[in-house]
Amino acid sequence: MLARLSVTLLMLAPAAGFAQSAESDIQDNSLLTEEAYNQERAVVQHINFFQRDRRTHQWVYTFTQEWPVPAQTHQLSYTVPMVGGVEADRGARVGDVALNYRYQLLGDSEATWAATPRFTLILPTGDWRHGEGNGALGYNGAIAISYAPKEAWNFHFDVGEVVTPQSHGVTHTWTLGNNIVWRPMHGWNAMLETWFQRDDSENSLVVSPAMRWAYNFANGLQIVPGVGFPIGIGPSAGERAVILYLSFEHPFRR
Repeated sequence: MLARLSVTLLMLAPAAGFAQSAESDIQDNSLLTEEAYNQERAVVQHINFFQRDRRTHQWVYTFTQEWPVPAQTHQLSYTVPMVGGVEADRGARVGDVALNYRYQLLGDSEATWAATPRFTLILPTGDWRHGEGNGALGYNGAIAISYAPKEAWNFHFDVGEVVTPQSHGVTHTWTLGNNIVWRPMHGWNAMLETWFQRDDSENSLVVSPAMRWAYNFANGLQIVPGVGFPIGIGPSAGERAVILYLSFEHPFRR
């Protein structure tokens, strides 16, 4: 289930933007959830995400690139997933590509409260017959809300729905996410992410302790590695996975 769950997660989650200041070294870069901060003007982000199910050995890799259009109010991004281990003789295959638009409705990376609704178009580029895609054009609407009450703490909340019209009817997938972020020191964060997913046939619930840290360079480049350990609970009890994350964000013009 974790491998299947992550295909949906990875089309939806990597939509957070660049958010760096003297007070908060890393304000984006969640692994499963997203924050309500769009890309700042003239800053692009490249996100690499890899998750492997420790029981089934299925894995998902995604590459996401995010751009301000032209400033923080509007953001466009795309996500290209690769899936593997679904069938032993197929190797790595392209999954369903996602095209994302986000609107900075409230606040920004410096505000106590921020909110960004998102619309995603999910292209049927994966082979649904082998469990590598949904087999039809899908749509996702979601909203991310971020709350930063103190310098060392951030809270992020997500809610969304994926709609996929298919020949046998329309399928719906509902998602809820939460991330609690604690910063004990500049450049390093501990996180606890929770993700719930419900579709027409089953539920999934994952809790993932994680950490991330940053390398900041004088030319504006920020490199953020991260690692997480999703654990299935409730309807997903007994499932385990490992997440590896690597983000590069930098100015693309002065």
